[in-house]
Amino acid sequence: MGFFMPDAGYGQNHCQNPVTREKLNKNQSQNPEQDQMSKFNTLDDLSIGNKNVLVRVDLNVPIANGKVADTTRIERIVATIWEITKYGGKAILLSHFGRPNGKISPEFSLEIVLGDLARIANRQVVFVDTDWNELTLAKETINSAPEGSVILMQNTRFHPGEQTNDKQLAARMAQLGDIYINDAFSAAHRAHASTEALAHLLPNAAGRAMQKELAALTKGLGKPKKPLIALVGGAKVSTKIDLLENLLAKVDALVIGGGMANTFLFAAGLGVGTSLCEKDLAETAIRIMDKAVDEQCSIILPVDAMVAFKFEANAPHRLYGIDAIDPKGMILDIGPMSIQRIKAAIDDAGTLLWNGPLGAFELSPFDQGTVEIAQYAAERTKHGNLISIAGGGDTVAALAHAGVKDQFTYVSTAGGAFLEWMEGKTLPGVAALSQS
Repeated sequence: MGFFMPDAGYGQNHCQNPVTREKLNKNQSQNPEQDQMSKFNTLDDLSIGNKNVLVRVDLNVPIANGKVADTTRIERIVATIWEITKYGGKAILLSHFGRPNGKISPEFSLEIVLGDLARIANRQVVFVDTDWNELTLAKETINSAPEGSVILMQNTRFHPGEQTNDKQLAARMAQLGDIYINDAFSAAHRAHASTEALAHLLPNAAGRAMQKELAALTKGLGKPKKPLIALVGGAKVSTKIDLLENLLAKVDALVIGGGMANTFLFAAGLGVGTSLCEKDLAETAIRIMDKAVDEQCSIILPVDAMVAFKFEANAPHRLYGIDAIDPKGMILDIGPMSIQRIKAAIDDAGTLLWNGPLGAFELSPFDQGTVEIAQYAAERTKHGNLISIAGGGDTVAALAHAGVKDQFTYVSTAGGAFLEWMEGKTLPGVAALSQS
């Protein structure tokens, strides 16, 4: 019931199911953030008809060639906008965009999203270009707008008080509305004026996107269908130490992939050639593996790997057992036996949490492990055998690459907020809703 140690017999008996049924009664750990999830208001709890409703959204979308490159975040706030305007409320949207560092910077104007926002929401949207120090124009625009209007305010980060959670700035924002709605889970891990301080000044609630996200996360760690397995990949252990240590007490099995796995393999005394490896974190990896034994959490590491000698697409490569990696080669993907082992774990799981790819999925053919596991999890989800929750920028990109981004139970675009939630940290933007 401890961590998995690859050995010279890697070809024998390593495709057995690593998540055993005796672990179904493992105690479920709770953290304060999950306890708060049931305490916040939703749109169902407030009267929004004919009210000025300040809605914190996340319109920090990617831009390419002067156009919005991905409209996912816009699409997810439409339900809240429609519900507010349906009952005659005015939806007044607040968002940050880029890093203007508290200064008015035309290149970071939210006006760039105006057209896509209006098209996707199927509403006329009025843009208010304000510097947040003088709100006369904003007030006049809001007051003169007809019932059911959508109003987009200028970038909240054009004022230095946004990122310092300035209460005076929040008080000015509060003058524009009667109600505050937070529909930006992806910004909830930052205590900013528009995400934290403002929530304490007005009757507040979670928007539909925030509500849906928190419900999915509760299914993931708060009250998961057991057994619970987490798949954590990516390049470096150093960026995910808190995540790994928090998960050990909560999951029944932890799959470690990507460059991260190399550090654990090295710590276990195996050679990893020229692969990405944080050798200075070997003691940390050992500590995590020891803790896994104490927590009765199985750690699943690769048993075979695709090894290349150049980090480039279609580089010559060869399959190796994990105990016999060429000293001059680099591990770029998991091998077929590792894929089967992870599938076996998914077969026995009730819930899957996924953060980070299993290999260099950007480079063909080293995307095979990530793609095959993603498609397998999606298939299990489709047939009602698995609750699958994934998040993080690289993870979303990997699932999109595998063609299954829309086939998981829930895919979070929150990035940092999703990661901090998985680390067990309290998110200020969520806590402010539940405490007000």
